[in-house]
Amino acid sequence: MSVRPLVMAGPSGVGKGTLIARLMKDFPGSFGFCVSHTTRSPRPGEEDGIAYHFTELGAMKKMVEAGHFLEYADVHGNLYGTSRAAVEKVAQAGCICILDIDGGPALDITA
Repeated sequence: MSVRPLVMAGPSGVGKGTLIARLMKDFPGSFGFCVSHTTRSPRPGEEDGIAYHFTELGAMKKMVEAGHFLEYADVHGNLYGTSRAAVEKVAQAGCICILDIDGGPALDITA
């Protein structure tokens, strides 16, 4: 990766999503948002590959063990993670990847 991602870290509800939306609106073509993986069920209106990549627990655990994620965490009994491939896809498009991370896991991100 030639461009380091921008990490927005904090608990749910602090405004990370609002700030990300503002950056993407005010600087079109500069930032990209990577779609995270999760083992939770989709909520009404969520589509796979848009909000999240909805993944079976066993498959996600195998991906974690294989080192496919920059970071992952168990949040309220569900796994969430950011894949290396998702970040690289944004970087290859020439954009700075914005990561929306729930608090503590941001401290464990590896390049």
